[in-house]
Amino acid sequence: MPLRNRLKVLREAEGLSQQEMAKVLGITRQTVISIENNHFDPRLSLAFRVAEHFNVPVDEVFYSADDNE
Repeated sequence: MPLRNRLKVLREAEGLSQQEMAKVLGITRQTVISIENNHFDPRLSLAFRVAEHFNVPVDEVFYSADDNE
């Protein structure tokens, strides 16, 4: 089941660059890019850190591609 995400939308709404987001999450900018482009599904621990940063449930950031059709 492929995942999609709203990371870019949330990041941009907060005015963060990809580099700034990477620093906040303790990952590389390339990982942020890969997640935003749906080329990489993060581990659960990273998904929770992302959701916690934006103060939203995990399923508001990451969702099944089937759920959005």
